[in-house]
Amino acid sequence: MAPDRPSPEVGRLKKRAEFLAVRDGERRRGPFFVLEVLDRGVLDEAPRIGYTVTKRQGNAVERNRMRRRLREAVHLAAGFDMKPGHDYVVVARRDTLKAPFAKLTQSLVNRIEQPARERRPKAPDNRTK
Repeated sequence: MAPDRPSPEVGRLKKRAEFLAVRDGERRRGPFFVLEVLDRGVLDEAPRIGYTVTKRQGNAVERNRMRRRLREAVHLAAGFDMKPGHDYVVVARRDTLKAPFAKLTQSLVNRIEQPARERRPKAPDNRTK
């Protein structure tokens, strides 16, 4: 099924440092993945996205299939809802493989559209040495 509108400009996260920076942002948990979002505060730049699938989720064939499914979901639907100046990292879970594609896409759209929540400040480290 071809989209009715041209796909949006979405950049890619390529460097490890970029992925690590997004970890300091907000986490939005879903049934098939965890979406990490970071507002870079630069509204005139296109959003960027990266995909992470750990070895714990399966062998290389399965991990690549998960990544391809998520990339296609962003290309067809979710990319339109991404905000300029934001970075997104999708951390896949094993259920990404067996989820119906429509449900996977809708879950991704819902997580991207979800309003930002206030972050709780980290508790001080009270451990003694």
